[in-house]
Amino acid sequence: MGTLLIRPPGHRRDVALRPAATAMVWIGAGHPHETIAVPGVALADGDVLVAVEMSTICGSDVHTVQGRRSAPVPLVLGHESVGRVIATGDAGAIGVDGTPLRIGDRVVWSVTVSCGSCDRCLRGMPQKCRDLGKYGHDRVGVHGDLTGAFASHVQLRTGTAIVRVPEALPAAVLAPASCATATAWAAVARAAQGRDLDGAAVRIHGAGLVGLSAAAIAVEQGATVEVLDPNPERRALATRFGATVVDREPDVVIEASGHAVRDALEGVAVGGTVVLVGSVFPADPVPFDAESIVRRLVTVAGVHNYTGAELAEAVGFLAGRGRAYPFGDAVGAVRGLLEIDRALEEAAEPGAPLRIGLVPGR
Repeated sequence: MGTLLIRPPGHRRDVALRPAATAMVWIGAGHPHETIAVPGVALADGDVLVAVEMSTICGSDVHTVQGRRSAPVPLVLGHESVGRVIATGDAGAIGVDGTPLRIGDRVVWSVTVSCGSCDRCLRGMPQKCRDLGKYGHDRVGVHGDLTGAFASHVQLRTGTAIVRVPEALPAAVLAPASCATATAWAAVARAAQGRDLDGAAVRIHGAGLVGLSAAAIAVEQGATVEVLDPNPERRALATRFGATVVDREPDVVIEASGHAVRDALEGVAVGGTVVLVGSVFPADPVPFDAESIVRRLVTVAGVHNYTGAELAEAVGFLAGRGRAYPFGDAVGAVRGLLEIDRALEEAAEPGAPLRIGLVPGR
């Protein structure tokens, strides 16, 4: 971790890092990442400086470097991570559970930064804050250089949902919690609004980590779950997350791939709920049969990201009943942070593991 030097407190607390922090900066499609050294940061009240233990590569990171998603450059990508608190602003910082964060706490944090006071935040949608910030998505400079997880440290700003995590859980389980697991938890929670999942039939399109996580979460709530995916290896993996065969029209369909929206809408039972969670990249418009939706009393909901409470609940699941499922196996390879370009290429290959981990200093 190195030596931490903290200068006298003020409106912002200057924290010098020895050795300097390292961040991998993406400058555009077709270009390798550039390494920058960050010798220090200025922490505002409520800010937290975290030393990264492990980050994981999400599909959206791959889409960005392939030019399939627009992003401001220069940019430090990465939004799935676990690490330890090494400094806070003068006023300290509060975790999602309402208690002060301490130096040495092991934590995960939300991909979003929210103001907490706009109409959307007050309505329970902080992930759609009118002054939203996002780790791994915001251009470096405005909020400093440590704004993404593909770095040795991340500067967490006021308005970030920060959750303490157990020491006993592997980093490979915890790093994806701040994207895949929390999003899956939010999707299942939305599906359960107004209905009891105990005894329900659930169909999930897509056996990526969001779909597999949603399967395990729904199974633990008493549902019978099937997972559809064109990849036979992924379908086989889904059985390890509790998936089986549903022999009737599903009460709930969770579309976690972005490629089967039409099938999801057409396949749900009368009075059923369709939760769309995988459509987070540009795609062709999907035909929408409004008459069928109306006559079948179908509810269609979109889920994007999650709230701080849902992140905490996802971590609680991983620490509890989720231990019965092979979440740790999702990270099929681990590379050093400086190997990021190689790791991103591997993550884009057919047959790639669900996640590839990046570890600073390796």
